[in-house]
Amino acid sequence: MRVTVCQMRDDRDAFDSDWSDLCAHTRSEASELVLLPEMPFARWFAVVRAFDAAAWRKALDAHQRWEQRIGELTVPCVIATRPAERGGKRLNEAFVMANGRSRGIHEKRYLPNEDGYWEASWYQAGDGVFDPVEIGGATVGVQICTEMWMLDESRRYGRHDVGLIVVPRATPATSRERWLVGGRAAAIVSGAFCLSSNRSGVSSAGDEFGGCGWIIDPDGEVLAVTSDGEPFVTRDVDLQHAVAAKATYPRYVR
Repeated sequence: MRVTVCQMRDDRDAFDSDWSDLCAHTRSEASELVLLPEMPFARWFAVVRAFDAAAWRKALDAHQRWEQRIGELTVPCVIATRPAERGGKRLNEAFVMANGRSRGIHEKRYLPNEDGYWEASWYQAGDGVFDPVEIGGATVGVQICTEMWMLDESRRYGRHDVGLIVVPRATPATSRERWLVGGRAAAIVSGAFCLSSNRSGVSSAGDEFGGCGWIIDPDGEVLAVTSDGEPFVTRDVDLQHAVAAKATYPRYVR
């Protein structure tokens, strides 16, 4: 499978420019699956501690509008997350857009609540279901940002023969290297490729996002990392490598 990860700037004018460049990249690279950052289609609203109904509605509307434009990427499958409302709850929901149709595939369960990332103040924890999903011929597991650190879920995905773990993020520059270490760990314990895309640039509160999207193989080798100079990267991943990895150390031990 030919996969693309990215880093995209939080500022909306900069995001518009990044989007145009990403569309050109995916067309030229013939991407088959694109992973976008966490809640990419609005400014990161969780920089503010107090919930703001108007800001939440603005983010909902922005994501609904931008979902209609995902086809501009001209790829079979796109994965991202969006604000959602269901059953009286506000949620952070991962979704896939495939063949022009959108479907929710996971609700974020583990929510930080600290400076710059007041997520538990803005939406509720999801249902706790971490079921693999079939996307474009691949078995995919979803761990949204903080959920990547729940390595028991990564390991469980491996036992369910997941070939890709996708990690859409909104994480700061101060912890960039720590997140890359975590992505390598998730790949190793699962025996799956780990893909991540992140926000970049500066938030409305003046904090810097970390960028550093990645493609990591099932043995923890970093195949590609995004940067300010190369905000989009595309690689071919051999899903049979993930199949074979399940029978090798340390996966076979458990």
